[in-house]
Amino acid sequence: MTTESVMEDNKLCLAVNKHSSLSSTQILSVCLLYEMGKGKTSRWHPYLMHLPQSYDVLAMFGEFEKQALQVDEAMWVTEKAVLKAKSEWKEAHALMDDLMFKPRLLTFKAWVWAAATISSRTLHIPWDEAGCLCPVGDLFNYDAPGEEPSGIEEVEHFLSDSSIHVDVSKEDNIMVDAEQIDSHSQRLTDGGFDEDANAYCFYARENYKKGDQVLLCYGTYTNLELLEHYGFLLPENPNDKICIPLEPAIYSSTSWSKESLYIHQNGKPSFALLAALRLWATPQNKRRSVGHLAYSGSQLSADNEVFIMKWLLKACGAVLKNLPTSIEDDNLLMNAIDSQDIFMEFTKLMSSRDEVDTFLEAHDIKDAHGCTDTLLSRKARRSMDRWRLAVQWRLRYKKVLVDCISYCNEKLNSLMK
Repeated sequence: MTTESVMEDNKLCLAVNKHSSLSSTQILSVCLLYEMGKGKTSRWHPYLMHLPQSYDVLAMFGEFEKQALQVDEAMWVTEKAVLKAKSEWKEAHALMDDLMFKPRLLTFKAWVWAAATISSRTLHIPWDEAGCLCPVGDLFNYDAPGEEPSGIEEVEHFLSDSSIHVDVSKEDNIMVDAEQIDSHSQRLTDGGFDEDANAYCFYARENYKKGDQVLLCYGTYTNLELLEHYGFLLPENPNDKICIPLEPAIYSSTSWSKESLYIHQNGKPSFALLAALRLWATPQNKRRSVGHLAYSGSQLSADNEVFIMKWLLKACGAVLKNLPTSIEDDNLLMNAIDSQDIFMEFTKLMSSRDEVDTFLEAHDIKDAHGCTDTLLSRKARRSMDRWRLAVQWRLRYKKVLVDCISYCNEKLNSLMK
């Protein structure tokens, strides 16, 4: 299903032409709801009936689930996703009114469902930025690509293994033939629209055996991005990364972008973060003379390295300390949410009492005795599913911080022998 194919309906086409300021994604969302409104008379009806009835993307998170993420960045991204969805819904309302949508299709809930369907299930096509809904093609679950190279030496290794010519200058700048990288990327592609075949083609990147699940790589995403666009996250995501608050002077001491100053999912600081910290810990009048060493990934001195490891260890510890719950608390809460006897587990959670009480109050449950999976309303169960995702996300975030503390301690032990 594409905007182009659905707009063969004259009524829809005329209405859309009056609202040309809407984006392709907004128009495709309206088209999807329009087809849903047709019921069995829609030629897409068999496909539409197999779409999920709800999604757990961040735009669906209420205030409680947003707060459950605990981390400012995650809450801000959630708030932004909700505001964006509401803004696009209001902009498209006039078009939906012109098409005389039924009241249930005019709601924000219906709009977020349609927008989430577009966000999580469309495939890229070159002639429409909204993409296309492709029956069968959207059945594949996500397979994360390998971890991105985190330093100059890893980039060199990747390129040498790929048989791509590399010219490394004295300043460690890598210049690679763009066509060669393009060719390499295409060999790793899972699928794409083939103009010659006039079809969307998928390619297996490994030898699947009978009974194996066939997976598709959508791209490189952090867990927060997966939650935002697709409504799920991975327990072990090789592309996950977290950012911690850094002093303003650290940003100004380096030319690296803020986005590159992060901690990998295994707790190791990114190449850029280490370089920035090493320069920041160097007296300003000496930075020019050692800059080339920092940017090549070299340690500047044992004292410099000890200082930044102690600083990073302390910074990660401070972030953990300022979060409302610990890893142990979150593990207990996850076990309670997953338990067959939610009531019994909730009553044990003294450390998460406020959070549990907020959930019960939000769904008008007088006490935890009424909180069983069979008695929960459909709305409460959906909220609990999103709550579980929020707790799962913050657990991974805290685990990365703990792993970074371990990394720093190991480095300090080796440096101070």
